Amino acid sequence: MNFSRRVFLGSLAAFGAIPGFAADEKDGKDTTFSTDVRVINVLATVRDKSGHIVKSLNQEDFILTEEGKQQTIRYFARETDLPLTLGLLVDTSMSQRRVLGQEKTASFRFLDKVLRAEKDQTFIMHFDHESELLQDLTSSRPLLQKALDEIELPAEQRSGQRQGGQGQGGRSRGGGGVGFPGSGGVGFPGGGRRRGGRGGGAGQGGGGPQSRGSRGGAGTTMYDAILLASDEITRKQKGRKALILLTDGVDNGSKTFLNDAIEAAQRADTLVYSILFADEQSYRNPFGGGRGGGGEHVDGRKVLQQISRETGGSFYEVSKKLSIDDIYDQLQEELRNQYSLGYSPEAKDASGYKAIKLTTKRSGLIVQTREGYYAGR
Repeated sequence: MNFSRRVFLGSLAAFGAIPGFAADEKDGKDTTFSTDVRVINVLATVRDKSGHIVKSLNQEDFILTEEGKQQTIRYFARETDLPLTLGLLVDTSMSQRRVLGQEKTASFRFLDKVLRAEKDQTFIMHFDHESELLQDLTSSRPLLQKALDEIELPAEQRSGQRQGGQGQGGRSRGGGGVGFPGSGGVGFPGGGRRRGGRGGGAGQGGGGPQSRGSRGGAGTTMYDAILLASDEITRKQKGRKALILLTDGVDNGSKTFLNDAIEAAQRADTLVYSILFADEQSYRNPFGGGRGGGGEHVDGRKVLQQISRETGGSFYEVSKKLSIDDIYDQLQEELRNQYSLGYSPEAKDASGYKAIKLTTKRSGLIVQTREGYYAGR
């Protein structure tokens, strides 16, 4: 049975107490549910017209529909204190070389403030011409700091012992990355640091199909990183799950496509929070054209906005008025002030993508949540 969109009531303890279930109790006895009941979970953030987060809503304030048909909200909770699985995905392509130091420093300050050792876990990946897991799920701040310290640029990775051979501490790097269907590659093996990643360029990734934009180890595999993090890590976790994507939003090396990455996050019930941190000087070259000289221009801002909108996360952009530290402060508040709602759709045997819409009965409020889910396999 596929659990990516199904969280059974027996396993809802991962969310803590679910006060909404009290409405289904009769004669003081708990209602018994069979294990074939499918519960769709919806995480939401609500803001007023000024952008301030609204924290005081109750279950009765929400209206939830699936494919245009109103649904009965069967449980409801304010997500102020529940466990969180968080993935940090950092773009280390050459376009990020001037901002990477700020990203690493601010990221650790954020993790140090937001993570609770007894409840939350984090993993760290980087992506350039390959997508690589630097630290598996952990609540250890020293391990997270070490992983952030290991984040490098491709030019640095190609120097010394890291040239096509062994990574730090003798860990294999770059050979036989995570494969795509029919590629002969392998997924993350159980345990360990799981370095080696999903190859992005032609001839990498276990002999799979050619990259759409990358040749000879160049390029940026952002879509691959999102898909890998969702399929191999967050999909296996219960509770609240989110990815933080630090990048300029340009992908020119993945073997997967944008829609594949979004679908993987949706199937894994994972919110994607995008932080656009672009260095405009990295796009300039003496021959004109765009990044790396010529080629099709990609609007990274629109790409990141789409990813976050369709998965239920937020989009942020670093600017002179809004620093990355400011963004992390806003993100911390958002993660600690969410609403969790659940319902059981009537058409239990239906499959495919189902559009959902969550609104409030109070006027002037903006609800941020995912746009749908995938039913069935």
